[in-house]
Amino acid sequence: MLSKSRAVARVAQKLSTRLISSKEVFEKEEKYAAHNYHPLPAALSRGKGVFVWDVEGKQYFDYLSGYSANNFGHCHPKIVEALESQSKILHHTSRAFFNDVLGEYAEKVTKLFGYDKVLPMNTGVEADDTACKIARKWGYRKKNIPNNQAKIIFCSENFWGRSLAAVSASTDPSSFEGYGPFMPGFSCVPYNDLKALEAAISDPLVCAFMVEPIQGEAGIKVPDEGYLKGVRDLCTKYNVLWIADEIQTGLGRTGKRIAVDYENVLPDILVLGKALGGGVYPVSAALANDDIMLVIEPGTHGSTFGGNPLGSKVGIAALDVLENENISENAYKMGDIFRKELESKLNKKIVTQIRGKGLLNAIVMNSNYVEAWDLCLKLRDNGLLAKPTHDNIIRFAPPLVINQKELEQSLDIIVSTVNSVSA
Repeated sequence: MLSKSRAVARVAQKLSTRLISSKEVFEKEEKYAAHNYHPLPAALSRGKGVFVWDVEGKQYFDYLSGYSANNFGHCHPKIVEALESQSKILHHTSRAFFNDVLGEYAEKVTKLFGYDKVLPMNTGVEADDTACKIARKWGYRKKNIPNNQAKIIFCSENFWGRSLAAVSASTDPSSFEGYGPFMPGFSCVPYNDLKALEAAISDPLVCAFMVEPIQGEAGIKVPDEGYLKGVRDLCTKYNVLWIADEIQTGLGRTGKRIAVDYENVLPDILVLGKALGGGVYPVSAALANDDIMLVIEPGTHGSTFGGNPLGSKVGIAALDVLENENISENAYKMGDIFRKELESKLNKKIVTQIRGKGLLNAIVMNSNYVEAWDLCLKLRDNGLLAKPTHDNIIRFAPPLVINQKELEQSLDIIVSTVNSVSA
């Protein structure tokens, strides 16, 4: 039993700890952090599973999942335990030495996805950039493209980050304006257009085609059935490497382990990130077979933190959760319910289209009635957090551990909020 004086002191200490308000969070970030984001005004301080709480204690459904980094929910106990335990043993060595975890992680991720080798990186944009470097080197070494003439084809409205290479491939002025000159050898074809792709990659100087199986930042654009198989066939026909950017679509998000599994095709280079680190640590990867990957030799590419013991152990834990907890299957089932419920219940004057696969979905708004940003504010007020991808599109991507009861509760919020808009 605490003495009365000690108990009083403890209560006083708690009361003296001033809790920061949402307003103070907004003001401090506005003052001291660069203005490269426009956050939805919700000051979050805690998360668990599919929920987050703001500094005042209000609970929200998280329907962004850290841009799909939190596929396995906030603070998944197995992933957090892996992070905590490894951080107390050995967290970073650099690749200047071997460590006792990277080989275990490399074996797991390569066998799971069917490749010979993995090149570990940290962030998604680093892994995509790595894939482009591998492809260019392969083009010179294996396809005999003349030096400094290799070309890589992308799709219009692609998004793979904010590096100079990434914005050089972008067709979005908000990404590339003010950052030229741009990377040479990059060009775009329309997404979901096999004829345009064939015309582009028939050029013998093309070494690679990089595409998101479902375009995320473009507004969850799902290609026609057969598109991915057509990409595979064309790239094989013209000896061009197919790079599948599965940073957002992979690891269960679309209801399959990776989105290309819907058409049973295998890219030449597979790029993973986001949820590969379980949302708790930046882990990304480029995977390829030896005939492609081994063009990278010691000293020609690297990363200070890529493949460190901590990231490797977290990656192992994340892949274990993916496989052992039926994550993909749940995303497929919940996503099917989600789209059917929205199709049957949303006001079609307000929402003109619903699209997606698994738990990567979007609604397209009629901007004559409401802007996506304004609706996201209403959703926030009603206990659900989502963000626009464009002025008239809202992405819905909850953690893949969501159960049916939680899904139904969040659907009630979405439907009632959308249908409250006057048409």
